[in-house]
Amino acid sequence: MRVGAFVLAAQFPGQGQGEALHRAVRTAEVAEEAGLDSVWLAEHHFVPYGVCPSAVTLAALLLGRTRRLRVGTAVSVLPNTHPVALGEQTALLHLTSGGRFTLGVGRGGPWVDLEVFGGGLPAYEEEFPDSLDLLRRWLAEPRVGSAGGRYGFREVAVVPRPSEALDADAAGPEVIVACTSPASVRMAAERGLPMLLGMHCGDEDKAAMVALWQETARAAGHPADTVRNAGHVSAGVCQLADRTVDARETLLKAMPGWFRLGLDAHVTVDGRHRAMRDPVAYTELLCELHPVGTPDLAVDRLAATAERTGITRFALLTEGSGDLASTEENVRRLGGEVVPRLV
Repeated sequence: MRVGAFVLAAQFPGQGQGEALHRAVRTAEVAEEAGLDSVWLAEHHFVPYGVCPSAVTLAALLLGRTRRLRVGTAVSVLPNTHPVALGEQTALLHLTSGGRFTLGVGRGGPWVDLEVFGGGLPAYEEEFPDSLDLLRRWLAEPRVGSAGGRYGFREVAVVPRPSEALDADAAGPEVIVACTSPASVRMAAERGLPMLLGMHCGDEDKAAMVALWQETARAAGHPADTVRNAGHVSAGVCQLADRTVDARETLLKAMPGWFRLGLDAHVTVDGRHRAMRDPVAYTELLCELHPVGTPDLAVDRLAATAERTGITRFALLTEGSGDLASTEENVRRLGGEVVPRLV
């Protein structure tokens, strides 16, 4: 299995934004020291739920701070940026990191971001598939033009080209798609792209989404190896302690305040009402679904998820305590007491 840390750069009550970003950087540095496979960086705008506004920019910093760790975005919000600009950044990070960068993309939400960055609701509701296809063309072809739609431009050269890696056998940049609905699962599957599945989903839901992805990918004519070895990623929460009750207590003390502060700050672009989760109930749900407890429990939960869903890549939120020292210890325990026991 490949286990990584999911980094939101969460701003907990009473904390500054710089403090949250420092904890994000330290999480990645400690993750490499502890032997984790990867870090996955979230992107949010204008809310303390996560104070990293550019996952690719933070990825560049962390790729420079590390030597072995894979760094991925979870996710870059595609409706907020030009696909070619994101493609250029992806190629740059792929080439300069020796292929350690993974680009995760998603639709985001109907938030005010769409107004600020100029995409509007169509970018969120209608144009994501076309933007994704343009991005993928940029990562695969030597020259790209676009005939129309939101992005229309004459043919231009792709510089730098991902295929210009010094390692001639290196594959191009990995691209994954955040999926939260059957429609998004089918869209990813038709393109043969692996999914990032959210931490709010349990094993049963994730297994159903993987099954739908496989069915759709086969119908689209993708090779059996692509279907079988898709490399989906399961997001979750991990908090370790010598007693499960202590791990749960740590999260129940800290996470509801963060959820309340961060989720309530979201503003929809068109004034539509969006019901937010109850912070305490949501924290309790996450404790039930994910490896929150002793290292033995964490091993069992991760193994069970892999068996039920077929997913063997994990992005685990380790900063749920909101405390830097506790987060560092949590990451070290995950790397030292859990990962070596996973097959």
